[in-house]
Amino acid sequence: MTEKLHYRAIWISDVHLGARDSKAEFLLDFLRHTDSDYLYLVGDIFDLWKLRSWYWPQIKNEILQQVFEKAKRGTRVVYVPGNHDEMLRDYCGTFYNGVHIEREAFHETADGRRFLVIHGDEFDCVVKHNKWLASLGSEAYDALLRVNHWYNYIRRKLGFRYWSLSAFLKQQVKNAVNYITRFESAVAREAQRRGVDGLICGHIHHASMRRIGDYQYNNAGDWVESCTALVENPDGHLQVLHWTEESVLLLDERWAGGDNPRSDAPGRGAESPAARPEPVCARAAADTDRTLTKTTEGKLCA
Repeated sequence: MTEKLHYRAIWISDVHLGARDSKAEFLLDFLRHTDSDYLYLVGDIFDLWKLRSWYWPQIKNEILQQVFEKAKRGTRVVYVPGNHDEMLRDYCGTFYNGVHIEREAFHETADGRRFLVIHGDEFDCVVKHNKWLASLGSEAYDALLRVNHWYNYIRRKLGFRYWSLSAFLKQQVKNAVNYITRFESAVAREAQRRGVDGLICGHIHHASMRRIGDYQYNNAGDWVESCTALVENPDGHLQVLHWTEESVLLLDERWAGGDNPRSDAPGRGAESPAARPEPVCARAAADTDRTLTKTTEGKLCA
């Protein structure tokens, strides 16, 4: 059995299960190769805005099974619903199959810092006050993700790894950059108001860690464009993982038993190359093509 990367805590946001553009194959790979004491699902895990075009291949059931198995093995799993799965906010304070559903959560790191965990749509004026405009923006965003899908399909055929065209384009648009900056500033003000050291959120599909004044802003990113997660190492240090870029290196370091600050498990020493885990991103990309082919034959979004 392949050894897993162990973290004290993991935060995952904006998976949008139910939407065609969810990178379910990469997330399943991430869940299979990581373990943690705490797992926070920071909203928009399901995309209930897509009920009329619901897309649910078997791989998405496997993702849920992975989460439930982690809870069964002792991981504290906390689900903080977002705006795309806001129906689940009616169930906050309940417990389902090992998963705690909460409107918000507090997390204390190993080095004593206290963070508020929320989805982040609370700081988005469009989502709060103009839901029709948010829905229109979601459709435009879906169109951009479809372009991103075919762009990466061609890249894979040419032998290149996954690269998010949609995330790149967002960073080139001045209004999008200004929106992100305003969002981050609003989050920092909330951290000050709530008397915490910082805040961990999602919502805007832009993974980030930065200091804003006296407060730490952390965003776990998404699994429709960038395939990122926020993790806490055993010493309390936080970092953003870009799974499509770093997974092979991380697992190779862990397998070789080298000095890996991302894992607190003891090293095993050198192993034969044949025994090492298969490069996960190459396999996940291949799984994507197989899943799309089977689905075609058988039958998002800050």
